[in-house]
Amino acid sequence: MDIKDKVALVTGGGSGIGRATALRLAHEGAAVVVADVDESGGGETVAQIEAAGGRAAFVRSDVTSAADAKAMIAFAEETFGGLDILHNNAGITTPRPRFPDADPESWMPVLEINLRGVILGTQFGIAAMRKSGGGAIVNTASLAGIGYGFPPDPVYAASKGGVVLFTASLAPLKDELNIRVNCVCPGVVDTPMFQRGRDEAPEEQSAAAERMRLLPLLQPEDVADAVVELIRDDTLAGRAMWLRNGMPRELGRLPQPPVAR
Repeated sequence: MDIKDKVALVTGGGSGIGRATALRLAHEGAAVVVADVDESGGGETVAQIEAAGGRAAFVRSDVTSAADAKAMIAFAEETFGGLDILHNNAGITTPRPRFPDADPESWMPVLEINLRGVILGTQFGIAAMRKSGGGAIVNTASLAGIGYGFPPDPVYAASKGGVVLFTASLAPLKDELNIRVNCVCPGVVDTPMFQRGRDEAPEEQSAAAERMRLLPLLQPEDVADAVVELIRDDTLAGRAMWLRNGMPRELGRLPQPPVAR
C-alpha cells in the first residue's frame, strides 16, 4: 500500500511507539488520527505532526470501550473521509505486585487494553475499510507473546500471545476483503511504559540485567519502521514481525491451520 494520501488511525498515539508511528505515517503523507486517553500527550503528537507540515487530529478514546472504539473510527471518517490504515497500539503492563500476588482488579486492565482493545479496534476498523475496498491493520504484540514468555509479567505475555494468534486468524481477510492484518513483536522498547516499569525488586535485578543483555533496548522509531514495512508490503497477512535490537527484522513462522485431505 502506498501510504501517501491515506487516512491512518493510531491508538496509544500520545507517546512511545504510538507517537513514533503517527509521526512516521504523517511524514509518509498520511492524514493521521491520534487516539489516546492522554489528551495532553495526544495533543502534543498532533502538534508535532502539524509543525512538520502534516495533517493530524486528536480523539480521546478508551480502547476498552466498544462505544469509544466505534466513535474513534467514525471520527476518522468524518474528519478525513475514511480509514485506510489502523495501528492498534495502546497497551499497558501489570503494576506491582504482579501475578500471582496481584489482586485480579490490577491485572484485568492488561487483558482489557492489550487484547480486548485490539479486537474492538480491528472489528470496527474492518467495517470502515470495507466501505473503501480494503486497508491495512497492524497490531502491536511482543516477543513475550511468541514463545519467549515473560515471567515477570505473565498476564502481559498472555495478552500479547492473544494478539499474535488473533492476528494470524485474520489472514483470510486479505483474499476476502482486501484487508491485511499483521502484527509487530518487538523486544524491549525504550518507552515511557518501560521506564515506569523499571522497578525490579533486588532479587529480580540479576534476571532483569540478563534480559537486557539478550534483548537490548529498541527505540520507538525502530517499531514505527516495521509498522510501515507491514503496511507497504501487500503480500503480507496474518504475519508477526519480530524485532530485536541489532538484528534484522524477521517474519516469524506462525502455526498454520490444518489442510483438509
